[in-house]
Amino acid sequence: MPRVRDIPPDELPDPLRQIYLRFIAECGPFRNQLGAISHVPAALGHLMPMLTELSQGGQVARRHIELAVVTVSRLNACEYCIAHHAPMLTVEGLSEHGVDRILNYRDHDELDDVDRLVVEYAMAVTQDPQRIRDRLFDRLRQHFDDAQIVELTLRISLAGFFNRFNDVLQIEQEPEVLAPVAPGS
Repeated sequence: MPRVRDIPPDELPDPLRQIYLRFIAECGPFRNQLGAISHVPAALGHLMPMLTELSQGGQVARRHIELAVVTVSRLNACEYCIAHHAPMLTVEGLSEHGVDRILNYRDHDELDDVDRLVVEYAMAVTQDPQRIRDRLFDRLRQHFDDAQIVELTLRISLAGFFNRFNDVLQIEQEPEVLAPVAPGS
């Protein structure tokens, strides 16, 4: 049971209501998360437009963002985020089984070398950020420029934030996320 009341969009002033509705339309069924975050208008008004903009035109490939988000969410055991982002990763070419075993990235046959590097980096940022060696950044720079490294780091860090936010407030998954997808749909 959620620890805070969901604020529905019809209780928000118009600019925030539009942000809420746009986020749902463009990013997916995150109503319960948005209902909680709406208690802090500045968070709704700034975080969600930033995430919407990044999802539409970020500098890092969607596959790499979803690999990072699912990796962090698996490490933190955030069922809400896994349920929302694992399907996005299957759209990016991983099987459900491949998503389930993402933390075993070293010998993962559905990941290429850059994918493995992204997972390794997401794990390092999440588990031991103060001990990341320059060698890892040297490898990142072979595939990503500085802006992409910053964006990837931002998205990894935000995934950790949202994992904690959702788990502490016991944000429940929306019914359409829980419902299995019928074959052929």
